[in-house]
Amino acid sequence: MEVLCIIPARGGSRRLPRKNLLPCGGKPLLVHSIEHSLGSRTVTRTVVSTDDADIAAVSREAGAEVLMRSPELAVDQATSESALEHVVDSLRDSEQYQPDLIVFLQCTSPVRAPDDIDKAIDHLLKTHADSLFSATESTWLLWRAQGDQVSSFNYDYRRRKREQDMTVEWRENGSIYVFRPQVLREHHNRLGGKIVLYRMDYWSSFQVDQPEDLELADWILRRRTHADRSKVLPDRIGAVVFDFDGVFTDNRVLVGEDGRESVSCNRGDGLGLDYLRATGLPLLVLSTERNAVVAARCEKLQLECRQGLRDKGAALKDFAAERDIPLSSIVYVGNDLNDRECLSAAGCGILVADAHPLVREFAAITLTRRGGEGAVREVCDLIVQHLARQQKTEARQ
Repeated sequence: MEVLCIIPARGGSRRLPRKNLLPCGGKPLLVHSIEHSLGSRTVTRTVVSTDDADIAAVSREAGAEVLMRSPELAVDQATSESALEHVVDSLRDSEQYQPDLIVFLQCTSPVRAPDDIDKAIDHLLKTHADSLFSATESTWLLWRAQGDQVSSFNYDYRRRKREQDMTVEWRENGSIYVFRPQVLREHHNRLGGKIVLYRMDYWSSFQVDQPEDLELADWILRRRTHADRSKVLPDRIGAVVFDFDGVFTDNRVLVGEDGRESVSCNRGDGLGLDYLRATGLPLLVLSTERNAVVAARCEKLQLECRQGLRDKGAALKDFAAERDIPLSSIVYVGNDLNDRECLSAAGCGILVADAHPLVREFAAITLTRRGGEGAVREVCDLIVQHLARQQKTEARQ
């Protein structure tokens, strides 16, 4: 079954300028929806529709296809349906591509569970529906204003009910729409025919339109990410191993006239490593490149460093054998293609927020911070807090 996911992301936004590129939960807002689509077992193709070159570049870097649309389809008055129809018509005319289902994700809804998209598609198919929208349960007491008068319209204020006794209603949350192509073609609408809803939780039902919304979504994503990722760390962590370039640094190199190289690091990493070292865990840096700046930084941070490695995977296994540490208990932190073997061999692979898209499938955790911008500190805090929770649990037992 061909399932096409379309993510409209125009460059203009009056209430929150450059909204789709603003950082939220450690990455540009629109990247969350791209990653949700790419992580779906059912979606077979992910396309971002945009008029903006910067959005196009970020989308491609995140792993999505990009289809540019004309400025006329990106004005404030243009509907999302016009962008959806443009993608469907363009793929049909240029490739004779026609999907069986279309998923429409709004990048202003960055909070979804990993399986929400697949569950929504499955629900549409099982109910033999034509279209579906995501919603959250609502028992709010609502009023309407007419001039300076107000009136209750979903309950009678003279016979006020407890909220738990209210008739359950559903608020469309704008996160996920799934529909058959003929619905869009015949109704020029995302909804039509037999319509069903897919229930999402309260925390997944906030949209980003104002600065306050962005702040709230960022808090929700960081809170949810922190709660989820601690569950995939090894029960007994034996060691923490780091790549250097792109993890301790932002992956840039400054070269002087004399050929000397310098890199940019984050001072907060040092304090985080002090806390992590105090736990007694062995710490190691593995680096493909041999460079004096790597050795100098690791010496200052009191880290064992092995560099100039052609095969980092073999180096990790050698380290584990020397220390008699099971590979399954090692946490490895990387960012690029040369980290694949280490990420796969370790008990828990961790990637910085700006890691290469092609290595994401090899990691269990993606950080909210980029390399050189506090990623190492985030790892240290995550592991120290994980160990502290374990100690409290064991003490209670």
